[in-house]
Amino acid sequence: MGLSLSSWLYSRAADSPPSSPSAFPPLAVPTSSRLAVILNSSPVSPADSRSHWSSVHRSPHFLLSARKQEVTRSPVELSSDGVRAEVGVKGGLHVWEVLWNPDHRGSHAVMGISRRDCPLQASGYNVLVGGDAQSWGWELKTNQLWHGGQSLGLYPGKRRGFHSGAAEDLRPKSSTKAAETSLPIPERVLLVLDADAGTLGFVVDGSFLGVAFKDLPHGVELFPAVSSVRGGASIQLRYLNGATRDPPDLMALCGLSIRQFLGQQRQNQTDRLPLPPLLQHYLFSSN
Repeated sequence: MGLSLSSWLYSRAADSPPSSPSAFPPLAVPTSSRLAVILNSSPVSPADSRSHWSSVHRSPHFLLSARKQEVTRSPVELSSDGVRAEVGVKGGLHVWEVLWNPDHRGSHAVMGISRRDCPLQASGYNVLVGGDAQSWGWELKTNQLWHGGQSLGLYPGKRRGFHSGAAEDLRPKSSTKAAETSLPIPERVLLVLDADAGTLGFVVDGSFLGVAFKDLPHGVELFPAVSSVRGGASIQLRYLNGATRDPPDLMALCGLSIRQFLGQQRQNQTDRLPLPPLLQHYLFSSN
């Protein structure tokens, strides 16, 4: 069966359609097997409490939807406003989806993570998430990383190390010049928090852009968070999936390899694979 499946896959490799154009694949870095399995697995139920914005830990200028999965900022002048998720994590690898229309961001549109005591409202127009030592944020319009009220440089791009003045270049050499200016960030961004390793990164257009922040505190609860200054900005949150420190099982890794080889354009052809119906269903339901 393995030989016939391999033959079926390779016989179709040559006519695979080209991927859609995007500025982010050249900036992608390899993912761990744990993250790759999560990104290629079915998301948990949208009703999961980890998909909820907090009804308590938010600026009074953020209005919460009935299902707690969307917040909308009121049109208030000279105010910076933030909100964090209702549920945080202390361990494991976790992925959330944030939907934020680029036309409704304005300046100082930031997403990232925070500890429980991150300020969520301030006078004037400022970066809140990343504006203090309790939070770490990515400003979407300028691509700047923020922590402790300081800009750490571009992401993806060059940034200063947390404990030295050395710069770390996250970009492929071929795309260095193109990444010197900010890149337009689309509506959908995945926030990747590895609480075990103490790192935060982001996935854009299906490309993991690498670690944005490292040396995050261990053993404390960390929450997805956003901040905005634009009236009418609506931001949705959804928890997709997570994993423990343990490595993925062999079945998950095999399914991942097959789906990656098929590509997005061939995911609907799993029923043509020379596999028993039970395995075909597993490949389809895990996508």
